Amino acid sequence: MWWMLLGLLAYGLAVSPVAGVKQRANYQRLKDDFTIVGLFHPEQKQQEFAFSSAIEAVNMDSQVIPYTNLVPRIEYFSHFDSFNTSKRVCTLLEEGVGAIFGPQSVGTTGIVQSICDNMEIPHIDLRWDISAKPSGCVINLYPDSKLLATALINVIRDMDWKSYTVLYEDYDSLIRLQEVFKDHEGLSHSEGFPPFTVRQLPSEDDDYRPLLKELKTAGESHIVLDCPTDKIMTILTQANEVKLMGEYLSIILTSLDAHTIDYGVFRYDRTNITALRLIDPNSATVMATLHDWEYEAHRKHQTFNLTATDLQIESLLMFDAVRLFALALDKHGGRLQPERLDCHSGRKWEHGFGIINFMKNMEYEGVSGPMRFNEESGHRDFFSLEIIELANEGFKKIGTWDPEHGINYTRTVGQMYSDIVQSITTKKFIVTSRIGRPYLEYTENHQEKEGNARYEGYSMDLIDSIAKELGFKYEFQLVEDKQYGTLDKKTKQWNGLIRELREKKADLAICDLTITYDRRSAVDFTMPFMTLGISILYKKPEKPDVKLFSFLSPLAFNVWVTMATAYLGISLLLYILSRCSPYQWENPHPCNSDPEELELTFNLSTCLWFSIGSLTTQGCDLLPKAVSTRIVAGMWWFFTLIMISSYTANLAAFITQQKMDNTIDSAEDLVNQNKVKYGVMADGSSYNFFRESNDSLYQKIWSNMQSATPSVFTDNNDEGVDRVRKAKNRGYAFFMESTTIEFQVEQYCELTQIGGTLDSKGYGIAMPSDSPYRTAISGAVLKLQESGKLRDLKTKWWSSWKPNNTYYCNKFLSSSASSNGEFDMDNVGGVFIVLLGGCSLSFLVAIFEFLWNVRKVAVTEKISPMEAFMLELKFAVRCHGTTKPVRLLPSESSPKDSLHGSFLQLDMFPNNKEPSHARTPAHLAGWTPDLDLPGK
Repeated sequence: MWWMLLGLLAYGLAVSPVAGVKQRANYQRLKDDFTIVGLFHPEQKQQEFAFSSAIEAVNMDSQVIPYTNLVPRIEYFSHFDSFNTSKRVCTLLEEGVGAIFGPQSVGTTGIVQSICDNMEIPHIDLRWDISAKPSGCVINLYPDSKLLATALINVIRDMDWKSYTVLYEDYDSLIRLQEVFKDHEGLSHSEGFPPFTVRQLPSEDDDYRPLLKELKTAGESHIVLDCPTDKIMTILTQANEVKLMGEYLSIILTSLDAHTIDYGVFRYDRTNITALRLIDPNSATVMATLHDWEYEAHRKHQTFNLTATDLQIESLLMFDAVRLFALALDKHGGRLQPERLDCHSGRKWEHGFGIINFMKNMEYEGVSGPMRFNEESGHRDFFSLEIIELANEGFKKIGTWDPEHGINYTRTVGQMYSDIVQSITTKKFIVTSRIGRPYLEYTENHQEKEGNARYEGYSMDLIDSIAKELGFKYEFQLVEDKQYGTLDKKTKQWNGLIRELREKKADLAICDLTITYDRRSAVDFTMPFMTLGISILYKKPEKPDVKLFSFLSPLAFNVWVTMATAYLGISLLLYILSRCSPYQWENPHPCNSDPEELELTFNLSTCLWFSIGSLTTQGCDLLPKAVSTRIVAGMWWFFTLIMISSYTANLAAFITQQKMDNTIDSAEDLVNQNKVKYGVMADGSSYNFFRESNDSLYQKIWSNMQSATPSVFTDNNDEGVDRVRKAKNRGYAFFMESTTIEFQVEQYCELTQIGGTLDSKGYGIAMPSDSPYRTAISGAVLKLQESGKLRDLKTKWWSSWKPNNTYYCNKFLSSSASSNGEFDMDNVGGVFIVLLGGCSLSFLVAIFEFLWNVRKVAVTEKISPMEAFMLELKFAVRCHGTTKPVRLLPSESSPKDSLHGSFLQLDMFPNNKEPSHARTPAHLAGWTPDLDLPGK
């Protein structure tokens, strides 16, 4: 039984295909045949196959046209033979056709369209057409040319291209791109640079290298390529030969079939190739259509080797066109039959216009996406494009575009950043720079080293930190001309670091490179890793030679000598006049009205003390009483008043003059004087700042620098620093970036920064325009800034080169205090020396007086000088007691004292024999006898 069932099953499987074919044939015999014509060129095999397959699929679908069987008729035409084409079309109309599809060439489509309009035969066009002329019986499934141009404009704007070059092949390309050329609004560009350049591809041969070399020399990094699909690989290959390709080149391909070719090595070349396509080869609709075509080819015993990426836009449009026509034919209703028409009779097909109108009013979702048509022109005014980008695995979708919503990216910012970081890890960056401390400097014995080991500095450490953060390798190279980068306004050529980047010789440029408008228009910059501004580098005032007696400077030496002479002369004159005048002699005992002698109060010592007290404005206890001496004293007071006032005024003026000597605190001070010259590095960012500034102060600075003789401009910053250091009498100031000034001040202690900053700008890492690595490197710089690494690097390298001559530096550093008008010990030390000298002199005089008194005591008490010295010294150092008995010599004693002394001698020491210990004076021995005189 099981063997019988298996046999019946095998027989049914063998017979069913034959039965299905017969059933389909019997079903189609019940339909009315409707002939449609496809006009093709001999090379359009894929479009021809799509036409046949579409008709077969429609005929098999009873829900599309249940009563009509489409009969395909395929005709071949040449591209430019319009005369024979018109004859062939008229012949086809005489045989009876219901619609004409094609052809694709511009030379023959026009005549076919004209005949169809006259005969009201539906004409389905599938090619690019710029004509906006209303046509009654024509519908075009190809996207409208103006809308395609709008999509291209949106992509260019979204990529933020500032300038680009359009490479086109023929006149049709110019017509296709005319809307792009009209759209200049919003494209910012430097003066003298057009927003786009139009270059035609050579038509004589396929050698595009000379043109591509010109683009490389010009530093062009944005190209819109409009050419046939079969020439794309040839152009890209030759561009690679002239080294135009690379990660800094961005190309937009206008061909909607750009995704159908194999890009080979360019998938790994890092070149940014972007294209637009109407269909997604991986969509379910396209895969189903491809499967149906494969089945149809096998049914007809034809070879089928197409893949989804091989499907051309015209083929899928042909497939959609046949199905759209079938739907419109069904909506028109009834069993229609094509009529035989004569091109010369003027007779028209009555149903053709209606079928076309049905097609124009339909909204259809086909293999080529959604479609909607303009009712007047028949152009397709709604479609959806995919924005694709070439990757290692081929083209991948990054966004979509349609006329209503514009661009909608399907790739997130995080995915873009992840792709960039992943590509960075496999790249070795060429970093260009220039020697200049502290940013980059040769290491010790650098001749014996290789690669990055030859250099050190802030720039090296910064790139190393970024490389560790992102995981890439790098190699430092020095720029040949040692320039930062300046644009020659005449030749439009850059030099220095900027030129290295524009010529793609380097990937990054780092040093003290200022971000300016001109440089930003030529290359890209990361976020600033250091902010700064223009300031003034100047030399500190050197402290004058140390003068301990600088307080004597306000008056000349001869004045001081004259004053000393006047002091002595006035003192002697007062003494002489006092002796001569009777009014200066006084009674020494006021209680005695009849004195035996008078006393001169103004002796020589008193006159000297009075004169010096008046000179120092301290006064004196004794004043002159005689008219003559008072006249002298008044004149002396007037003299001292004038001299003390003059001294004080001259001292203040002397201090002020020292403080204001060559004092410059701002740019305004520089402009308002003519002793100090000032300059800037030629062709640098600071140079351009003054040259292009509209501020009146900076314009005046620029005018003064230009007219200065000899020239105040320098070739580099180091030369400017040397001029500041070596200028005589601090006669040169230099404008430079504040951060570099900070380093120079750390290195050379005689230098200082004057005033604040004149502007605000920053140093950034430069890279070629539209570099794909800008976002990642800027992110790494931001991380280093937030973590404090940038501050640490600056601290490390700004303080790494400090001078060892401490004495040399100290004299400048100490002068900074003097610049504030303050006197230090060097200025007033002489006053302290005078005070110390006076104190020392008084000490010596006190010793002399002490010893003289010891001698008197020794004589009076008849003891040895040593005993008297020790007794007097013990009393002096006892430091208490404010009274001391008077010990007078016998010749100086009063009668009472003589009596008292005699009493002491007779009573206490009979026979005038005193014990040795009794010779100690009572006031020194610590006791005083309390005696009563006899007979009292």
